[in-house]
Amino acid sequence: MEYDDVCILIPTYDEAETIADVVSDYRDEGFTNILVIDGGSTDGTRELAEEAGARVVVQSGSGKGQAVREAVEDHVQAEYVLMLDGDGTYLAKDAEKMLAPFDEGYEHVIGDRFADMHEGAMTGLNKIGNGIINRAFALIHGKDYKDILSGYRAFTRESFLEMTLTSDGFGVETEMAVECIKRGIETTVVPTTYLPRPDGSDTNLHPVRDGGIIFLELYRRAKTNNPLFYFGSVGLASTATGLGLAAYVAYEWVFKMISHEVIAVVSAAGILFGVQLLMFGVLSDLILSLHREQMKRIEEFE
Repeated sequence: MEYDDVCILIPTYDEAETIADVVSDYRDEGFTNILVIDGGSTDGTRELAEEAGARVVVQSGSGKGQAVREAVEDHVQAEYVLMLDGDGTYLAKDAEKMLAPFDEGYEHVIGDRFADMHEGAMTGLNKIGNGIINRAFALIHGKDYKDILSGYRAFTRESFLEMTLTSDGFGVETEMAVECIKRGIETTVVPTTYLPRPDGSDTNLHPVRDGGIIFLELYRRAKTNNPLFYFGSVGLASTATGLGLAAYVAYEWVFKMISHEVIAVVSAAGILFGVQLLMFGVLSDLILSLHREQMKRIEEFE
């Protein structure tokens, strides 16, 4: 692949400790089109990136997701985009294998950080969180992308523009993974190296807050990609709660002759609501399956 067709995209916010080295490393690999989109850094990140040879723009909004959307839609003209963080945790030497799958027809490539994660690159809490999110993604969406939160991505600009992305923060990687499945974008995973952040470089990720946002985004996106799980999970929870309350009411009545009319009403409502959601989930899943089958036939016809 000709590197002239590739734009290196680096969203940044206060990465002065690492950004110059990151830009220089990719220039040394032969990339000349390097775009840094900055979220309003106050530590000299933009100046250092420009001195290292990058083109720098300041995003109009805030958050990584907004930065990525704005960059690709308004500032990237290249056919291919290689996206990475500006914290020095990814190797420029991995760029070649990140781009290689395009020659095989793939449109989106995810770099698997767990394939070669150096000691200290990720905290124990983050490893647990990543593992849970990846397993939940595979369960909900039926695809195992190994590392859906990886910030090392390669994709065609055309496939990116097909996606409907709304997240402004770190949930953008999760959205992209879901959209790849939803839109039928040919996606593959390649092993990459993940390094610890250099001394003096602080992460912008807040594990608890951003982890919660990612979980909510993962669940919200299941509505249109796996409605049986989306509605069924709530339905099962409601039904189980209703049955539990019903068992309590029955026990109190049979063994203690104490009636709980209000709890009984709540129990019945919970069971009815849960069963209705389960039925709705099954019907929605059936409609989605029929829709996908019709779209497949239309594509084959065309």
